[in-house]
Order: sequence, then structure tokens, then C-alpha cells
Amino acid sequence: MGALEGRVAIITGAGRGLGREHALLFAAEGAKVIVNDLGGAIDGSGDDRTAAEQVVDEIRAFGGEAQSNGDDVASVEGAKSLVDSAVAAFGDLHVLVNNAGILRDRMLVNMSEEDWDSVIHVHLKGHFLPTRYAAAYWREQVKQGREVSASVVNTSSTSGLLGNPGQTNYGAAKAGIAAFTIIAAQELGRYGVRVNAIAPAARTRMTEQTPGLGDIVRAPRDPGVFDVWNPANVSPLVAYLASGRCPLTGRVLFVQGGEVRVFQPWTMTATLEKNDRWTIDELAKELPGLFDNAPGTESSD
Repeated sequence: MGALEGRVAIITGAGRGLGREHALLFAAEGAKVIVNDLGGAIDGSGDDRTAAEQVVDEIRAFGGEAQSNGDDVASVEGAKSLVDSAVAAFGDLHVLVNNAGILRDRMLVNMSEEDWDSVIHVHLKGHFLPTRYAAAYWREQVKQGREVSASVVNTSSTSGLLGNPGQTNYGAAKAGIAAFTIIAAQELGRYGVRVNAIAPAARTRMTEQTPGLGDIVRAPRDPGVFDVWNPANVSPLVAYLASGRCPLTGRVLFVQGGEVRVFQPWTMTATLEKNDRWTIDELAKELPGLFDNAPGTESSD
């Protein structure tokens, strides 16, 4: 029996890259999968639903169960339709993997309002809306006296958690997704829903076009060398987080190749304190030294 036997999963942005690998592994592990993808270009333009359909064909070829879906996850109508379609197709919903995203990389001084809005819209709103409607479904199940064991897996990024020049829009969205994950976990636990996030490092259309990464993420020429950038390396962690036996919630995990690391949320460290209001001159004298004792920080002057 597979690790996800009998579970119904929605995976957004599942026509290519990481989402495709998630969908294939989920189906191989026994899940019934809704393969959601608009089929757009990396910048969000275009609309080609065949990518999702091809993944469904691959799944059905090895005996798995899947259905394609072309709803826009960043619209109220699309997100609600996506959740409703999963329940209609397979009778229930247990897992939501929020993976859909786009890139509009620009240096801050050259970034347009559209570049900013489109990336924030697809990533942040595209995580919020499907989660909101899936959570409403699970809450209703609990109200009806049914036991719920559900999981949401979000997709953050080191661009947001560690920073990366040229990606203020993408990084802000991905940092927001990490915060969204922690808060949603706190809110939804009462309904039997766990919420976690991954920050993956893998070869995708996005990383191949990220400044400084294009050459790094290439597959090794020697087939005997472990390909740490293969997107399939990420999917087992996502599958575990989606499984009924996983206890984790409110966690953000980095994953690349065979490495999994725990991200620590924003944490207060070194302290500067006096029993009175600080003056500007006092802060100018004392504050720089505070960073000498704060792990992982450094002065910018």
C-alpha cells in the first residue's frame, strides 16, 4: 500500500517542473490527484491546458487516478471551483499542495507596478484562495461530526527567506507564504488540518531563468553522478508532509537533493535595553555593537 493510498490531493501548477513531479509521485503512492495548471508561460502569460492533460495521461498510463483542471487559483471563482471539482470527482479532499507561481524578475528601480502586482497576485493570492476554500470544506466536515486528517503544503523559497537581488516581488511573496503557513497552521489545527511549507532548490523553468542560477542547475553530464537539482528529489518530502502519518505542522523546510533543513522563523536575539527612553546619540553609540553578539546578523555600514 502506498503512503498516500486513498487520499485525494489537489496540486496547483502541476503541469511542469516541481508540480508535475509531485503529481506523479502522489499518484504512484496511491493518491487520487487533481492536476491543476493554466499552462501559462513563466511570466504568467498564455493559456495552454495541455500540460496538465499530459501529466494526467502519464498517471493513467501506470494505472493511477487523476483529473486535469484549468481553474485560475488566484481568482475566487477558480479556487472555489477547484476545491468543488476535487470533491465532485473523487468524493473527498485530504491534501492541497500550493505550487503554482510565476516570475517577473527586475531590479527594484526598474520594476513596474504590473511586475509587482502580478507576482504577488499569483503567489500570495494563489496560496490564500485555494487554502481558504479547502479549509472551509474541512471545517464543514468537522461540523458534521466527521474526523478530518488533512494537509496543506505551501511553496516558499530561499529568495524570500534569505533574499536574492532582482526578486523583490517574488521574494516578498515567498516570505509572505512562509508567514501565511505558520499562521494558517495555528488557525486550522482545530479542524484536523496541518499546514507546512517547503523552500525547494531544484531545476525548473524558474530557476533556469534566475540570474546566476542558469548554469548551476544543469544536470550533470555523468549519469552516475547524483543530480542534486532534479526536481523529483523534492517530491518525497511533499508526499510525507501530505501523508496521514506526518505529525508536523507550522514548519518551513528547505529541501535540495538529499538534504532537508529546518528554517527557523524570525527570532529576536541580542538585546539593547535601558530603563528610560533612548536618545538618538545613545543609539548611535550603542546600537552598532548589538550586532556583534547577534548570530546570523551583520552591520550594513
